[in-house]
Amino acid sequence: MKIKDILKDSARPFPSLEIVPPMKGITNKELIESVRPFMEFKPRYINVTCHRDEYEYREEMNGTFSRHLVRNKVSEVAVCCAIMTAYKIDVVPHMICGGNTADEIDNKLSDLKFLGIENIMALRGDCTAGEKRFTPTAGGYRYADELVSAIRNFEKGNGIFSIGVGGYPEKHFEAPNMETDIANLKKKVDAGADYIVTQMFFDNRYYYDYVDRCRKAGITVPVIPGLKPLTTARQISLLPESFSIDIPVELTSEIQAAGDDRQAVYRIGTDWCIAQCKDLLAHGVPAVHFYTMGKAENIVRILRECF
Repeated sequence: MKIKDILKDSARPFPSLEIVPPMKGITNKELIESVRPFMEFKPRYINVTCHRDEYEYREEMNGTFSRHLVRNKVSEVAVCCAIMTAYKIDVVPHMICGGNTADEIDNKLSDLKFLGIENIMALRGDCTAGEKRFTPTAGGYRYADELVSAIRNFEKGNGIFSIGVGGYPEKHFEAPNMETDIANLKKKVDAGADYIVTQMFFDNRYYYDYVDRCRKAGITVPVIPGLKPLTTARQISLLPESFSIDIPVELTSEIQAAGDDRQAVYRIGTDWCIAQCKDLLAHGVPAVHFYTMGKAENIVRILRECF
């Protein structure tokens, strides 16, 4: 079922989940078992992330170096198929501009259509290691709105896919200001995106303000908040550095006061996320999206408390 229809037909908010493809070497059974704890809550769909291919250079016998593709993780499509087969639920593979030509994107869309996958999360993707600014692949797309347009053009008006895109309540780090960031988001929606999933945030006021800005800009599609519970003390410095987001003073102080007590930190992060989720549900959000990072324990507790 298409996500846009799930959102339209749902009488109450529901949880959605996002997982990261595991490293190669895991078995199909192990993958399915890692997802099983979430099935208690009957998620309507599961997102599966993807990452750009990496390359390494190997020295040959003659002293020259050759470039080799390195894929350390199971593909997002393989993970999607395993989950679909085991649990009969919808999946949302991520698709990125980075590392793909337009022809490669079309081939991937053909595969998804063949497999009966009706949903795509369309993203620009991150920079490669060492890049300060995103560099598009030759013959590929620079921006996510171009990718959304390509998906719609592939469909030729047949509405094969429901498309989600990313949003940034605290502004994408490359955007000079929030107004520009919202204008770029509107380009993605105008190109054919059906809904928006936000980057994680730890202060709900950012989300509420963001939705208000979207509506004033003429963006009417659902805006689904994305949450991730803190799990370690290091994340209060790592997450702002990696995602250009703020950690509230109250949460930071609680984490710091816990010191080296890892269990206390884990509990504080989970409790904070529960409070966030309950507040969002009280404000009538369409759904809540959880970045699980492959960890079930804290997400399961949050879902039991909130859904």
